[in-house]
Amino acid sequence: MSVAVTYRSDLTVVETLTGNRPQATDAKAKVTHDILNKTKSLGASTTPPATKVAAFQKALAAGVATIDLTALVGTNGEVVDGSGLKVQALKLSNPSTNANPISITEGAANGYAAFGAGWKLTLAPGQEALLYGNDAAPDVAAGDKNIDLAGTGSQALDVLIVLG
Repeated sequence: MSVAVTYRSDLTVVETLTGNRPQATDAKAKVTHDILNKTKSLGASTTPPATKVAAFQKALAAGVATIDLTALVGTNGEVVDGSGLKVQALKLSNPSTNANPISITEGAANGYAAFGAGWKLTLAPGQEALLYGNDAAPDVAAGDKNIDLAGTGSQALDVLIVLG
């Protein structure tokens, strides 16, 4: 399997200034905020590398679930084992059809400190997050592999993980 990733994080805002602007026309009264936009291409030979991908919907049972980075669901149901690799990018989306928020955290057992020890993110229905590890996350290993989900009932979370 070969993986080619385009990571893009864009938030472009055009602000139109109003009020006392001597000698300014409306066209010159616009400020574009785009300095934080980033685009990167990742693959097996890049730094950071991207060599494996898993895209799936993780269902909660009785309001909880665990994502095991050594046993992910890949394309066509193939098992993707992230052992020895780092999470390079992680996209999480709580479908708008869910009734309640879902919390995503470092696993209680064999937790994966992807974004620091004790990291936590809570997404309300319709919210999503895109996180870029930039080769700084720890290697996936037997004691560092789980991401826990907590919500209610049988909700589901859409997940896309890039490892390398």
